[in-house]
This record gives sequence, C-alpha cells and structure tokens, in this order.
Amino acid sequence: MIDRLGPYRVLDKLGEGGMGEVYRATDVSLGRQVALKVLPPDVATDADRVARFRREAQTLASLNHPHIAAIYGFHEAERTAFLVLELVEGEDLDERLQRGPLPVDEALNLARQIAEALEAAHERGIVHRDLKPANVKVARSGIAKVLDFGLAKAYGQDGAFRIEAGQYTTLAVEGTAAGVILGTPAYMAPEQVRGQAVDNRADVWAFGVVLYEMLTGRRLFAGATVADVLAAVVTADPDWSRLPEDTPAAVRRLLRRCLQRDPRRRLPDIGAARLELTEVLAGDTEPEALHAGASPASRVRRAMPWLISVLALAAAATFAIVADRSPSGDPPQRPLLRLTIDTPRSLSLVSRTIPVISPDGRHVVVVGREQALHLRRMDSLAFEPLPGTQGASSAFWAPDSRRIGFTAGAQVKAVTLGGEVQTLCTLDGVAWGRAWGAQGALVVSRGPNTHNDDGATLVTVSPSSGAWAPLTVLDASRGELAHGVPEFLPDGRQVAFAVVSK
Repeated sequence: MIDRLGPYRVLDKLGEGGMGEVYRATDVSLGRQVALKVLPPDVATDADRVARFRREAQTLASLNHPHIAAIYGFHEAERTAFLVLELVEGEDLDERLQRGPLPVDEALNLARQIAEALEAAHERGIVHRDLKPANVKVARSGIAKVLDFGLAKAYGQDGAFRIEAGQYTTLAVEGTAAGVILGTPAYMAPEQVRGQAVDNRADVWAFGVVLYEMLTGRRLFAGATVADVLAAVVTADPDWSRLPEDTPAAVRRLLRRCLQRDPRRRLPDIGAARLELTEVLAGDTEPEALHAGASPASRVRRAMPWLISVLALAAAATFAIVADRSPSGDPPQRPLLRLTIDTPRSLSLVSRTIPVISPDGRHVVVVGREQALHLRRMDSLAFEPLPGTQGASSAFWAPDSRRIGFTAGAQVKAVTLGGEVQTLCTLDGVAWGRAWGAQGALVVSRGPNTHNDDGATLVTVSPSSGAWAPLTVLDASRGELAHGVPEFLPDGRQVAFAVVSK
C-alpha cells in the first residue's frame, strides 16, 4: 500500500474501482484527515487520463454544496495523480441497505438531500451519470453526501467498455456522444443502456431507482449477469407492491414519474422531486401535483403564496395560543408530555433565549452566553458547541430539522448538523426575530441602523440567492414602533407577528 503522497500520510485503503483507488490520509500540514482518490496504476502515466482526472477535479470544485462531498485539491506526486477530497465518516447507502429497507421518513429525508445535491449539479450543467447507493455517504449526523461527480469519460483508448464483476460495477467508454455506454448497470436509465445521449433526466431515473431501493430494501433491477441487468432495465416493470404500506401517495406518484422509460414522459427536473419531498416531509397531506411542462420558477411561485398573506397581531405586546380542535369544537384528547432540559453550569444561556427543539424532536439547540450555539441530541445529556456560530443572538430550525438558522449582527446564517456554516444574507440593519417556513423561505425582523432610524420591520430572505426584500412597513398613523418576532402559522403560508405601538 502507498505510505505517503506529497504532504499526505496514507493511513488505510477505503476502496477501489475502475475509476480510482480511495485512501484515508492525514494532511500533515493542516492536521486533518482527508480522502485521497488516486488514479489506478495501469493508467497513472497516461497523459490523456491525467488530463481527464484534472477536469473531474475542476468539475467537483465548481460544486459547492452541503450535500456534495467537497474537493480540496488536485496533485501530481510519486508518479501519479490524485484528488484530495472531504472525508465523510459513516457508511454508504449500499452498506446500510444490506441490513434492510430504511424507515419511510428516513428514506424520504435522505432522498430530499440527494435531490438537493443533484439539483445543484444540474444548475451548473453537470449530469452525475453514476448515482447509486455506493456513491451516497451518510454521515453519523444523518447528513447525506453525494460522491464521485464527474464519472471519467474514458477507460482505455480502444473505445471499448470494460465490465467488472458485480451489480455495482461502472461501465465507461470513450466520449459521451450517442453510441456509448456510461454508468452502472442497475441504475442506468434506458437511454444510457441503449447508448443514446443523456441529459439531466438520466439522473432523475437513477434517483427513482435509489429511492425505490431505500424504501423496499431490494434492488429494482437485478440479474445473474450484467446482460440480464441491462435487459431488465429496458423491459422489466417495477413491482410497486413491494413499497411499504405507509408510503405516501405523493411519493408513489413521484416514483412512477421518475421511472418512466420514455425520457419525454419522465419528471423533467430533479428540483420538482425535491419540492415534492419537502412538502411530504413537512406534513402537507395534499401536495401540489407535479407538472411536467412547468418551469422550476413557476413551481416555486405556486409553492410560495405566503408572500402576499401576512397576519398582524396588533398590541403593545401580543401573544397568541392556537389549539387544534375537533369538528365538534372540543379540544382533542392528547397525552400530556412534560420535558425538562438541564443545561450544565458551564453553559450559561443568553438572557431572554430559551432552548429550541427541532421539528422532528430529535435535537435541541441553545445560545450560550459567549454567543455561540450548542447542540444536544435528545438521546444524549451533553451539549456540544457548534464551531463557526460565534456571535449568534438567536437560533431557529429549518423545517427539515437538518439545519439551524441563527442571527449574528446584520447576518442571517445557517449551520448543518454536520457543522457546515453558510451565510444566507446580510441585511442593512441588525437581524433578530425570525421564522423559517415549510416552503424553505425565511422571514426575519430587521432592526434599525445608522441609515435607517425607523423601528424593526419584517423582510423576506431567499436562502438560495441571499436576496432579501421588505415584507412590512411601519404605519406611523397608528403609532407603530416595531414589528416583532415572526412566526409561520401551521399552514406554512401565513406569517403572524406582534406590533409594538406607542
């Protein structure tokens, strides 16, 4: 085994395949562990293959997304070329599925994260072409990371493809034009099997195959030989009866749309799948139908009618308690739950802040007096600091329970359970009260600054673009001084907030 590559000390081998060998290594200059993807020995001196490997690195470098494993660099040393990649601790989906199907909620949450990764790639004109469980790593925190973007475009100079044993092997050939085969047999779209040119819809097909496998614990297309698997892809119909009984109807429809053999009838973009899964996970019992001919922008417009529906509770300090009631008007009978959250003496909380429990009930986050977030799993007793959250003044959860938003001065940020921090936007005043809606949009209270001497008002924030826009305006004729902390109503489309007046 290789002992060292440049400044990296190799620790052990993680895996290998036709596209490269992967090692765990330590970056001795930075003191962190990384993954090294090294060209196979038989092509390490092939100038054309090295050039293609470099292009793969450039492709990965253009994809900066929390659900795509990051690349740190491309190097040539010890007569070979290698990529330095983020080391994602945990098991891949292939290993996890060997123990059986995933619970429906867990499968849908992972599928939503995979869809987010593919959507980010497609927006940059990149088709994965080899999505499969072995290329999805699940960190211990539950965060999914899609691996191996940029499948090599050549494997040998003779133009023929090679096949390795096993259902998860990768076939690769010269070029990407029509007439070639590129992908992994069990997850290849029918047009890939036929050697036709592929686009984003090939990834949509593979996404449907992976989601089916997560829900059923069974491979959708199998066979004794690679030829049998390829034949099944173009002829065999999915066995829908194997889906769990509690699979939501919207998810069943989504799978049927993803697994249409004719790409013209298939779901046209993965963003639609991501929106559908987000609605299902948020508990929407009547998810919007998927429209094959609608653009992503039109779908987003239909999914965000809350922008024109705002409810104000006017008073000097107003609070509301909303209780579900049965059709008869009587409160439903529900078990009484009591919960005590103890914080260690070493963790003093910021005044006026309270622990905030995630929507799925699995985590709680607090703001410490040193103005940093501290996270605790509900099955643990220890609060752990979240690096990169210094300066936080408030915390709030995303609807998916996988990200924590927080305000820090004029900035609105988010941190994943895996510890990745992202700045969502920077306001022209102090950011404080906030709410994160089921459709993914943010409403934030914006306080005054030296250029804005009015009171606090509400603004909407786009987490994807960082753009923000005013949502409310103070009414001086009513003596309004500020608009208080916003909260989304249960429908996820309307926002309630307090109005502080003279």
